[in-house]
Amino acid sequence: MNNLQHKHESGAISGSLITIILLGVLFLAAGSLAIWAYVNYNEQKTNVDGKVKLAVAEARKDQSDIEAVKFANREKEPNRQFVGPDDYGRLTFDYPKTWSVYIAKDVTEGGNYEAYLNPITVPPIDEKQQFSLRVTIEQSDYDKVVKEYDARVKKGDLRTSDFSANGNTAIRFDGNFSKDIRGAAVIFKVRDKTVTVRTDADTFKPDFENLIKTINFNQ
Repeated sequence: MNNLQHKHESGAISGSLITIILLGVLFLAAGSLAIWAYVNYNEQKTNVDGKVKLAVAEARKDQSDIEAVKFANREKEPNRQFVGPDDYGRLTFDYPKTWSVYIAKDVTEGGNYEAYLNPITVPPIDEKQQFSLRVTIEQSDYDKVVKEYDARVKKGDLRTSDFSANGNTAIRFDGNFSKDIRGAAVIFKVRDKTVTVRTDADTFKPDFENLIKTINFNQ
């Protein structure tokens, strides 16, 4: 009888021990899972916070860039008016007030007229130098001047299109004028002369687009 009771108690103790062990294992597993979930949450939160901070920084930079562009554009206004020599058709157009103008060649005694425009200061005149705008009035036939660009057009460096401003028609060239100059130009026939207005860099294209719309002259 005592032996039977002893075996019964031993079996009960073994069953309880197994249950306790299983509960302990489950507790440890649950604890490990909770720790893993917490660590994973922190990592995800850190990543999200980092992405949010980066997005905010980028948004602030974009806004700052937008404001800088707006400020720069406001500084350019109101525009000034460029006026060429009367004997050469009195070419006129509006340009940003932050640009300076340098007349390289006067025409009081004839010859070709050359003017250069650039923000703040005009650098030394050089064919390789990029200017915001070059203005040339040549005592050359219009067709002859346009023909000088044929080789680059055929090569694919330049593309042509028609242009008109204030009822005056012109031919427009866009692309590479040389290895140092990439921009756009419009060429008009003015009486017995030829006017070329060109920008030397894509950086100045927005101002160039606005400027050429105001081009006018006396026929």
